[in-house]
Amino acid sequence: MVFSSIVFLFYFLPIFLVVYYLVPRKFKNITLLIFSIFFYSWGAPRFIFVILGTTFLDFHLVKWMSATTTILHRRLMLTLSVSVNLGLLFYFKYSNFFIENVNVLLQTAGFTGIHWTKLILPIGISFYTFETITYVVDVYRKIHKPLHNFWDYQLYIILFPKLIAGPIIRYHDLADQIPAESRKDIIDDKLTGFYRFCIGLAKKVLIANHMGAQADQIFQMNYLDISSFTAWIGILSYTFQIYFDFSGYSDMAIGLGKMLGFKFPENFNNPYISKSISEFWRRWHMTLGNWMRSYLYIPLGGNKVKTKRRLYFNLWFVFLASGLWHGASWSFIVWGAYHGFFLIIERVFLLKVYDKIGKFPSTLITFFFVVIGWVFFRVEKLTDAFLYLDRMFSFDSLGFKVQLDSEYYTFFILAIFFAFFTYLRIGEKAQNAIYFNEYPLKRHFAMTFISMILFILAVSSITAYGFNPFIYFRF
Repeated sequence: MVFSSIVFLFYFLPIFLVVYYLVPRKFKNITLLIFSIFFYSWGAPRFIFVILGTTFLDFHLVKWMSATTTILHRRLMLTLSVSVNLGLLFYFKYSNFFIENVNVLLQTAGFTGIHWTKLILPIGISFYTFETITYVVDVYRKIHKPLHNFWDYQLYIILFPKLIAGPIIRYHDLADQIPAESRKDIIDDKLTGFYRFCIGLAKKVLIANHMGAQADQIFQMNYLDISSFTAWIGILSYTFQIYFDFSGYSDMAIGLGKMLGFKFPENFNNPYISKSISEFWRRWHMTLGNWMRSYLYIPLGGNKVKTKRRLYFNLWFVFLASGLWHGASWSFIVWGAYHGFFLIIERVFLLKVYDKIGKFPSTLITFFFVVIGWVFFRVEKLTDAFLYLDRMFSFDSLGFKVQLDSEYYTFFILAIFFAFFTYLRIGEKAQNAIYFNEYPLKRHFAMTFISMILFILAVSSITAYGFNPFIYFRF
């Protein structure tokens, strides 16, 4: 079940909100937990027991770890918990990839390959695995005390607004909000949360879906038969699809959380206006970046290392891990290495070049580099990705040239406008007024009207077109 489905919008969400708002405060968490379990079970009934089982084990391991003062015992509990969670992630997400590559090596050497039943990936496993790890590490580091109630911990992991695709919320950022009595019941939060949800729904359905339909059509073609124009339309469509798809879903999650009294961290901050790849990663999927920095980059030594060589290795390794986190294929690994490479050369000299040429050229160059990187993210086979890049830069009119209608151009222009909306100060002020500033009564009336229009348009689009994918659903 995804937020942009008719089942969620007209059945699950209204029923949940009515029940949640009507029950006494002491029953709100159990209500939220029951609906969260049902939400996940709807799409993956077999794997709900994997989450319930691992959370039960993690809760007690962390409880025992917190109670002991023996360093060796604490480290053993930490290692066991992290190993179990990473082991499950590897088993479900990476074992197929590992076996496939081992078989290639065996067959090259003349041996028989290993027979292996391909596994289905549990929905959202990467997201809730990272959150189970942040729980045990935060408690181990004594950043925050563990939860005393198992069902509260279960709720932290399986909370449905952020379960499938984040934001990835570090335990210490949410721990104090989990007890129901700590969450304030403010009408302004419910309203502004609803506005945020509708904006996210519109970004996902009205822009991402239209861009995605065109991108899918082109990426399903034989790359040898397409023109450069078609190749560029395909990757630009995907560039806007993935941003509005994922940022729209994050907006919906943040909005839902706010309607329930939670404050989730922001996940996107207009990444395509970045003037460098370093800035891009401070704006794109920010909760993943924060997680990688806190639980991988800093433990590796971060910036506090003796040599630049070690600093560059830390950066490269973190982005290789980020690429592999996104998917089990060489294309994702190359995508991570590609971004790691730019982070390194920016520190070596490229940032100085950007300072000299100014804001606008730097933004264009960075956007170009990001678009090229998305080819590796979108195309599953590495050889096909390089073939697609070859067609992009052949600059000829040979091959199939996609025919675009006025509807596509309309949404393409909207995608460009809203992707770069905050490049100018007036756009940033408008965004702050909608997302972050306090609401006077007039703005409430205006945003209620706008949100209802966006909701109606989004629902109409869902029912009319039926094309409603979600890219990060498989991660």
